[in-house]
Amino acid sequence: MQTTFTPEQLEDPEIARSNAILRACVHCGFCTATCPTYQVLGDELDSPRGRIYLIKDMLENNRDPDAKTVKHIDRCLSCLACMTTCPSGVHYMHLVDHARSYIEERYKRPFSDRALRWVLAQILPYPMRFRLALAGAKLGRPFARLMPDARLRAMLEMAPKKVPPVSRNDDPQTFRALQPRRKRVVLMTGCAQKALNTDINDATIRVLTRLGCDVVIAKGAGCCGALTHHMGKTDESHAAAARNIRAWMAEIESEGLDAIVINTSGCGTTIKDYGHMFRNDPLAADAAQVSALARDVSEILVELQSADDAPPVRQDAATIMGVGPEGEPQRAHHGMIVAYHAACSLQHGQQIKTHPKDLLKKAGFTVVEPADSHLCCGSAGTYNLMQPEISGQLKERKIKTLEAKRPDVIAAGNIGCMMQIGSGSAVPVVHTVELLDWAWGGPKPPALEGRKPTVSGPPRLR
Repeated sequence: MQTTFTPEQLEDPEIARSNAILRACVHCGFCTATCPTYQVLGDELDSPRGRIYLIKDMLENNRDPDAKTVKHIDRCLSCLACMTTCPSGVHYMHLVDHARSYIEERYKRPFSDRALRWVLAQILPYPMRFRLALAGAKLGRPFARLMPDARLRAMLEMAPKKVPPVSRNDDPQTFRALQPRRKRVVLMTGCAQKALNTDINDATIRVLTRLGCDVVIAKGAGCCGALTHHMGKTDESHAAAARNIRAWMAEIESEGLDAIVINTSGCGTTIKDYGHMFRNDPLAADAAQVSALARDVSEILVELQSADDAPPVRQDAATIMGVGPEGEPQRAHHGMIVAYHAACSLQHGQQIKTHPKDLLKKAGFTVVEPADSHLCCGSAGTYNLMQPEISGQLKERKIKTLEAKRPDVIAAGNIGCMMQIGSGSAVPVVHTVELLDWAWGGPKPPALEGRKPTVSGPPRLR
């Protein structure tokens, strides 16, 4: 794509980066085939190619964003399926992130939009505030249909019926390996996840310590910054990211770290991009080091459990259902059908596609995938709250394809996807690591017991 930025404009590193991305685009349109919003709306401007034209025009002309441009940029999920499809390597993520920041600085939204975005930015990244908000939403749930704004209805309807007690496992501490130490890792405990589901971090700690990891919860770490980053609130997102970088660098400089483990893939995509986000900042070197150490939990488990390792199962910790044809114990989960939902931030943002499925299969589950598994479920951070109509259509489509496989359980690697799918499906939805923990000797995931996750207190290490 030809661009006409002036030399003065290109002195801005953000403009220079966007210029390079724009020039890589060859207008082929392959991205439209895998763009969820284009499939739902059928509007070229709601495809990556259309948004690229809008962003190019806005940036080149150094003009204030208009309502039309903002509408179509806001409708982007940032699912990044276009980046997987693109044959030219167009880094759409960095381009749309720049556009959102530009819009945030130069466009005055209607009051209701500004108020909603402010509320979300002030609540979701802070677990205790989020818990209080969820308690209020629980009271308001019966009146959701009376709300005049679809976004307020969506916020009430998405709130879980039960909020788990605060888990002390998220406090700064170290969980020691249950066998000779192989790695020392930090666990990114997240923000919204700490309020919505405490079982995921507990299961992650149990699995990692069983496999020989010291698991550190670092003092000072918190929200990764993704929620505000995708709203274009650069100052807030960078402040959150900087706190994490400093907290994890303190651990690196004290006893060293082998990995930063992340069990929410939306966070993982952002943390792996810290090096880019801080490339022109005094924290550049530290940010790059943190990004290089970031690992999705499925990545670290594959590293730890090589092909020659026996699964870390203790017979007294698993339910024995009988004996198989070769004399091996048959466990309760063997043959259970798991419909694996590939979170966009994992399969497109981090290009991790086989690790979770391979781990589940090796653990004894039967893994199935839905049709169009590359398409987003419509969660996308705060998208389901700010664009509820489009999100609802994508959720309905995703649940239909998942349930068509007649699974016993749906597994995903991202809390947002779990909440989105779980709010509309009768099939239990759990994190992949919860199933692996169960298969390897941990407790059965509470969601499979017919109740919402409510486990708190120290993880039941086995």
